[in-house]
Amino acid sequence: MRLDTLTALNAERAARRPVLLVTDPADGRQRLVRDHEIDADPLAPFLRECLASGRSGLIADAEGRSLFIAVHAPPVRVVAVGAVHITQALVPIAAQLGLDLTVIDPRTAFAAPERFPGVRLIAEWPDMALEAVGLDAYTALLALTHDPKIDDPALITALRARCAYVGALGSRKTHARRVERLRQAGFDEDTIARIHAPIGLDIGAVSPAEIALAILAQLVATLRQGRIAARAGA
Repeated sequence: MRLDTLTALNAERAARRPVLLVTDPADGRQRLVRDHEIDADPLAPFLRECLASGRSGLIADAEGRSLFIAVHAPPVRVVAVGAVHITQALVPIAAQLGLDLTVIDPRTAFAAPERFPGVRLIAEWPDMALEAVGLDAYTALLALTHDPKIDDPALITALRARCAYVGALGSRKTHARRVERLRQAGFDEDTIARIHAPIGLDIGAVSPAEIALAILAQLVATLRQGRIAARAGA
């Protein structure tokens, strides 16, 4: 790999921006394609599919040449606001899925290391903690406290950052009140509709473990929605 290509690749990875490396095995030529460049690229459909799946692999271009597309996408981070029982149940499942979990809760009685061994805990208010964490399009934000003073600032930050997934715990009645508060904060209907609420797939979950499963199943489905749509179209 040429030094300038490697330098550019490392810069994109450090900034948590997705990038694809296209290599021609026949002659070793390589080029980088950044996320905002995909739609104008002749390989756009293949690049989008690879990025959506997160898998590298060989493809054949319009001229029949074999090209290798290497996907370099930031690892998905999950930020759970609320160190509650559901969050405790999330920990082992998220680990199995390879998701990097951070838990934020200003209530130190909840955000205690003994309740979340080995998990990054931030015992601060979300508006301060999330500034340090830094949300992006490869972050999932889960608002789980039922307390608007804690959940609302986190949801506002996540919507502005265009997080890959935003979910909030609570009944439909609770969410209706939340929607009104977000309208007053200046968000339009389309933006507010990005919030999954009540959070999680509707599997009839009751226990914290079942709710955690429903949340992460919905999160995975959201991350893979491009592949799901492609299968449905086929």
